Amino acid sequence: MSATSWPNPDAPLKNHAELGDRARAVLAANDTGAMVTAAPNLYPHMWSWDAAFVAAGLSTISVPRALAELAHLLGAQWESGMIPHIVFSEAPGYFPGVDRWRTEGVSPPGVKSSGICQPPVHATLLRRIVERATARGGEDARLAEDFARQSVPQWIRWHGWLRGARGGDGSGLVTIYHGWESGMDNSPRFDGPYSRVHPGDLEPFVRTDTRIVEDTSQRPSDEEYARYLWLVQQMADARFDDARLPDVVDFQVKDVFMSAALAAANEDLAVLAERHGHEGEAPRLREWSEEFRQGVDSTVDPATGLARDRDVLTGEWIGPPTIAGFAPLVSSTDPALRARQSALIDGPDWTGDPRLAFPLPASTSTRSEGLRPRQYWRGPVWPVMNWYLATALRRHGDEVRYAAWRAASLAQLMEGHFGEYYEPFTGEPLGSWNQSWTAAVALEWLDDAEPGG
Repeated sequence: MSATSWPNPDAPLKNHAELGDRARAVLAANDTGAMVTAAPNLYPHMWSWDAAFVAAGLSTISVPRALAELAHLLGAQWESGMIPHIVFSEAPGYFPGVDRWRTEGVSPPGVKSSGICQPPVHATLLRRIVERATARGGEDARLAEDFARQSVPQWIRWHGWLRGARGGDGSGLVTIYHGWESGMDNSPRFDGPYSRVHPGDLEPFVRTDTRIVEDTSQRPSDEEYARYLWLVQQMADARFDDARLPDVVDFQVKDVFMSAALAAANEDLAVLAERHGHEGEAPRLREWSEEFRQGVDSTVDPATGLARDRDVLTGEWIGPPTIAGFAPLVSSTDPALRARQSALIDGPDWTGDPRLAFPLPASTSTRSEGLRPRQYWRGPVWPVMNWYLATALRRHGDEVRYAAWRAASLAQLMEGHFGEYYEPFTGEPLGSWNQSWTAAVALEWLDDAEPGG
């Protein structure tokens, strides 16, 4: 099947100008005024790491609107420092809703949120926004600098919570209690830990996602979803008490990709602290960055060259070939490790597979027996992940791969639907269309100068 043989009711976009116009229209349509929802219909609320990418994309249009997006997210920060993975809007019909989470009395007064977190990419994206605004000068620069000065302490509380509540064992790795916290919900990374989750007296449930995505094979099964909800129920029963969770939750994984994001974000937050009135905090943040950087590097499998998660409850390494295995490309400063990982991602199991519609990494190796090319994080290509990894490569001096991924990503997005994820071999947009963070990274790619230009 060719990359253009799937049904495409709309004419593809003609040029990058049209791509930018349509991306801005997607963000405008998904903007409630208080938040840019993750997507129409399927995701009518604010997701934590989505919001960070969305804010970066918004800053190419309006720095004040971008900062307001992050401010809304920070308004949901818990007293502990945790930033919840969902901040609910007033839109009805989403499952699991706030009633299922039972966070009232734990979340801030007046805030409706979930009780778990997502990858801490916020400081990395905030630094990008502030630097963009500073380059523009004028009112944008003043607003961004003021926001950074005022919000840095809240971001430090967030990182401090992750290090203390989730990474306090000295491993340099963050513990997650649910695959949803990883952002890569049903990745093959979690098959082993999930297989040991056996729901007990589970509250009945009726899903809404399978009513919206017509091809239900793209979504997790009901059996998988029962496990997800059982973990929510376990944490809610414990009132999301950080001290109690290790004793009651049936899923506990040291998440290597989340740990790499935290290592990188600590460095970015240290830079923001130095530049915006919190110089004394920078050394501590850099210590945290080094701690998690070393933790991530220590997980690399000598045989495969990929980083691995670890099942806390069994002590076993988790090493299926997924995009998370390239976590060191986000955080590592080891030249030999970076070189090996870069060669791997160029190889036939990843971007070098000639069957790909576009030479971009799939969420699971295209040569893996576990590949499911249409199913969420089990095989599709995610535009937001391509952008995040490419910018990490560039920050470590890899302009060549950055330029190649930029060209391929823009070509992928020219079909115009801003899919949540894409079938790797056909280029078909899957999941929810008009996804906000997909539109946001399109604007980021477009706002960037042509590499070498």
